[in-house]
Amino acid sequence: MNDDAGHRRAIRVLVVDDSAFMRAALSRLIASEAGFEVVGTACSGSEALEKIASLDPDVVTLDVEMPGLNGLETLRAVMIQFPRPVIMVSAVTESDAEITFDALAAGAFDYIPKQLSSSSLEIHHIRSDLVAKLRAAAGSPRLRCHAAVPRKPPKSVALAYPRVEFTPVIVALGTSTGGPKALQEILPRLPADFNVPILIVQHMPRGFTSPFAQRLNSLCSITVREAVHHDPLQSGVAYIAPAGMHMTVERPSDSQAFINLDTQPDNSLHIPSVDVMMKSVAAAFKNRAMGVIMTGMGSDGAGGMKAIYGQAGLTIGQDAASCMVYGMPRACAELGVLCRVVPLAQIPSQILQATRYRKRA
Repeated sequence: MNDDAGHRRAIRVLVVDDSAFMRAALSRLIASEAGFEVVGTACSGSEALEKIASLDPDVVTLDVEMPGLNGLETLRAVMIQFPRPVIMVSAVTESDAEITFDALAAGAFDYIPKQLSSSSLEIHHIRSDLVAKLRAAAGSPRLRCHAAVPRKPPKSVALAYPRVEFTPVIVALGTSTGGPKALQEILPRLPADFNVPILIVQHMPRGFTSPFAQRLNSLCSITVREAVHHDPLQSGVAYIAPAGMHMTVERPSDSQAFINLDTQPDNSLHIPSVDVMMKSVAAAFKNRAMGVIMTGMGSDGAGGMKAIYGQAGLTIGQDAASCMVYGMPRACAELGVLCRVVPLAQIPSQILQATRYRKRA
């Protein structure tokens, strides 16, 4: 008999946190959701490794900060000894953000920020996000934990490319789950004299986008920074939308364009929203816009990519095989608004070809 929703095996989760309160709160949250089973808890990294060996959970939630074997050290041991999806549970601080990015580079599937009041975990803030990420992690086809963060590329890259009808003068890029690691793979491959600006929406909690931009900037030859209201768009600069703010563009003339940051619309599922950013780029740049949609859950970006495609701009989607989660690119593919579908590793060359990048003499 074929399995259906009523007969599928529950997703088995191990909760690891040094706080008894957090272990209990997360366990109650997960166990209350249909299709999940909390098979155990652990209060330390060493106990986590023992429990993984004996219980064989499908997914592990792992605290970033723990005494003894910390979250990052535990994750690295898990990836070597018992590879499986791990979701990091991180406080929203700059130091925790740095450790979280290290964890993503070391193979963590994703992360969830703790939302703490003085006495309780704000369950309603993280429930839907955690459950969605646990489901996505359990359904991920394979782990991608061995790719090293690339070094800076040569300052210029010589590239032959076919002609395109319209040359993009801006790149709008959207991503979510799996995006931090994917961006660390592709942005360092763009040369220092890259000739157009890049707008990036990466779904992240408050407090994470600034250290993430700083991290990318340290890896890249192009400049990467968190966007600031009324920033003029400059070639060779990648602007990361700040968490909690939509990023749009204003283009008063062909030679001038500025970034606008706003909390409106406030009814978006995600703030910042890929759709809001890309629709703005499509309206301002029309057929001179290029949209890139990469790994992530859900469908944010489908409307924005449709807008760019509708203006005869160029649209590129990451393929299923190279996505951590094939959600956002799938939504665009199903709408039929992708000009090309390519592996993650080919996205930098697609951008350079489309923008007619030429090595400077």
